[in-house]
Amino acid sequence: MPKLKTKSGSKKRFKKTANGYLKRRRAFKNHLLTKKSKRRKRNLSLFTLLKKPDQKNIKTQI
Repeated sequence: MPKLKTKSGSKKRFKKTANGYLKRRRAFKNHLLTKKSKRRKRNLSLFTLLKKPDQKNIKTQI
C-alpha cells in the first residue's frame, strides 16, 4: 500500500500538544460578533482539546 497523503486542511487546523493530544480552535468567532458578549468572544478565542473519538480520525489525516 502506498503512503497516505496528509490532508492540508487538517494540517492547518489542528496542532499536536506535548502529551500527544490534538488541539483546535473553537467555532462561532467569524462574524456577527456585535451581539456576542465580550466574555463569550474571549472564551471562543481559547484553544480546546479534541474529543477522544475524533482524535483517532484526525491523527490519520495529519
